[in-house]
Amino acid sequence: MKLLEGKKALITGGSRGIGKAIVEVFVKEGAEVAFTYLSSEESAKKIVDDLQSYGKVVAIKSNAANYQEAEELVKQVIDALGGVDILVNNAGITRDNLIMRMSEEQWDEVIQTNLKSVFNLTKQVMRPMMKARSGSIINISSIVGMRGNAGQSNYAASKGGIIAFTKSIAQEIGSRNIRCNAIAPGFIETDMTDALGEEAKDAFIKNIPLKRLGTPEDIANAAAFLGSDLATYISGQTLSVCGALNC
Repeated sequence: MKLLEGKKALITGGSRGIGKAIVEVFVKEGAEVAFTYLSSEESAKKIVDDLQSYGKVVAIKSNAANYQEAEELVKQVIDALGGVDILVNNAGITRDNLIMRMSEEQWDEVIQTNLKSVFNLTKQVMRPMMKARSGSIINISSIVGMRGNAGQSNYAASKGGIIAFTKSIAQEIGSRNIRCNAIAPGFIETDMTDALGEEAKDAFIKNIPLKRLGTPEDIANAAAFLGSDLATYISGQTLSVCGALNC
């Protein structure tokens, strides 16, 4: 039996990078998956086409940072899949700048997309999960939310907020058999890190005990575990997937 056989999952920001890998791993592990995209319609359609032979997968255009759109999204997902067993809050952006140069817009945009979206979707899945008396919520944070990073005060604040939110929600909903955990990726090989160039990537790798960047699949595999029945007594935790960088 596959790890997520019979599970119905909603994944935000699933058209690229870590989100795309989570969609792929979840579908291949037997879950029925709905994922969101905001602007990458062509990429989203390709993902659906590539994965249809494995199982049911649906792409929905939606802005997780918008409360009304999040409300409508969950209704659409329930109509399409018949329920939501797993929510992966993955949608996120960066708008890096030193605080002296950071605009209010750069701050607000990151907090809205990275943190408010987690509130929006978590609130919307509460009712169906409570009705089912079962569920797993997985929030994608970052080691930057645990240790900070110069030039990323907005990003660090949003990701640190996700960790505190995760712990609070786990305490609120544990009695309903709903779990809430976070994953804190380290430096992951994505389009964003590719743009840094080999010299910058080598500098990062020197500080990572495992001596490599992580892959999106490393994060996706951790999410699959937390969403599965192997993790039914794990809640309120932050799993660092960082090659021992944050030890």
